[in-house]
This record gives sequence, structure tokens and C-alpha cells, in this order.
Amino acid sequence: MELTVGPNQFFWDAAIWRDFYLRLADEAPVDTVVLGELVCSKRLPFYQTHFPEVIERLQGAGKTVAMTSLALITLKRERKLTADLVEMGLEVEVNDISAMPHLPVGATFSVGPLVNVYNESTLRWLAGRGATRICLPPELPLASIAILAKAVPVPVEVWGWGRLPLAISGRCYHARLHDRAKDNCQFVCGLDLDGRAVDTLDEQPFLAVNGVQTLSASCANAAYQLPGLREAGVASLRLSPQSEGFVDVCKLFRDLIDGRIDAEALSAKALPHAPGGQYADGFLSGIAGVDWSGGTGRTIFG
Repeated sequence: MELTVGPNQFFWDAAIWRDFYLRLADEAPVDTVVLGELVCSKRLPFYQTHFPEVIERLQGAGKTVAMTSLALITLKRERKLTADLVEMGLEVEVNDISAMPHLPVGATFSVGPLVNVYNESTLRWLAGRGATRICLPPELPLASIAILAKAVPVPVEVWGWGRLPLAISGRCYHARLHDRAKDNCQFVCGLDLDGRAVDTLDEQPFLAVNGVQTLSASCANAAYQLPGLREAGVASLRLSPQSEGFVDVCKLFRDLIDGRIDAEALSAKALPHAPGGQYADGFLSGIAGVDWSGGTGRTIFG
């Protein structure tokens, strides 16, 4: 089973962004790295000048590099940005289906977890259009994953670690929180390097926000589900970037896959690095997404 690093969901200073990926190239035992801007096109100019250096370093380290589309393409300049991805000569990861018309006829591409691939027909259609790798949406249960992974001879990937992407909005939550207009946000989302926690009125963890994006409060961790995912035929786990401890997390998952540690050991060692300070894998195994196989009952509302 391989490891894929998904696109960074958050807004970091350009120097932090660059150093993160250079360290990833040198130290992280992962197979594929997806670069680019997933959430907000306004962030891209701050760090895109580092693409050539980062891509060269990652490829030099033997890693496959892909470029993500935006999760929500709404503006003319965003359509142009999407078209420009093709000209970079790298695999494009489609996270908004409207990116597909920009791909040349016959071009291969991959599919990210924000595209709703819920059934065999959708999977076959994407494979027929040239998809070479498909990351399934994180809300699918293991039983559905097992069916989809065997539907087509295309590698299927499942979310393995990180805050789960739940929704993309036309509104910017960070801007509203700081009484700013979306067009004059002053990039206040950069204050929260791993998203801003949102609690309920009775002070229980509920969600996290990241600009226009809604995320899970807890950190998804598929470690306990690895045997079932293997049996289902899943080819790769996706690990989502975070500001602290990410290389260590990558190494722990490599050790888990290779049998050097078990799920309990990984979960204990990785917990200090988990955004939100708690785990969930309930979409894979439970009656609710916040369930956690490594504990007793619900992680949040139980």
C-alpha cells in the first residue's frame, strides 16, 4: 500500500510552505505528493513561485507529483488557472468536475476526494475518461469502499489522516469572524495554520473552519481500519498536510503499513500531532463520523 500526501488545505507563509515540501522531499517515506491550491485561489500567488524548486526536489527524491484543481471554480480567472495547470506537464488532480473540460482529449488525470464518487457507474465513467487514480470521498463506509475498489482496474485511495474536508462555501468564515468583507479578508485565515476550531454553544468541539472551507473538528485516523482497507483492495492512504509533526506522521504510517508498529502504537505516538487533539474513523466503521475505533463510544458527543 502506498502513501499519498494530499494538497495543503491551509494558508501558510510562503517560506513555511516551501520548507515544508522540501523537508517532505528529503525525509518523508511517501510515494505521491499533490501540490497546489485547493481552497481559495487568492492564496496561490503567495507561494506559486516556489513550485519549480519544490517539484524538482520532490521528483529528484523519487516521488510522483500532481497538481490539484480548486475545489470550487467560480470565477473567470479561476477557470484560467485551471487551464494553466495542464501546461505544467504534471498530472492534474481533479477536485471540481468542471476542471475536466480543460484537460486535453485523451489526457490522463487523477481524482481527488472532493468529487462525489459514490457508485460504480461514476467510477467507471471517470476511468473511461482517463482517470488513473481515484481518492474516494472520506464519508464512504468500508463496505462501499470494498465494492468500488473492485469495480475498475484503477488504483483507489482512501483518506488516512488529517482534518476531513466536509464542505466548500461561497462565503469566507474567517473573514466574517473578523468583520471583514470576503474581498478584503486580508488573508486572516493565515492566523490559523491548521484551521480554526468551532465549538457548540455548550462548548463541545463541533467543526473547524479554513477560509471558505468547513472541516472536521477531530483528526481522521484510519490506522485501525488498515486490515479492512487492504482486504478491500485499497491501493493508497491519503495523508493531509499540517503545520507540525507531519513528517513524523508519514513515517509512522509507513511503519504501520510495513508491519513495524500496530495501530495502537501509531495512534499513541501521533496523538500530539493530531489537529483537534482527538481522533475519528467513524465514516469507515461507525454509525457517525466522529466515532473512533481506538476508544470507547463517541469521541465528541458521547
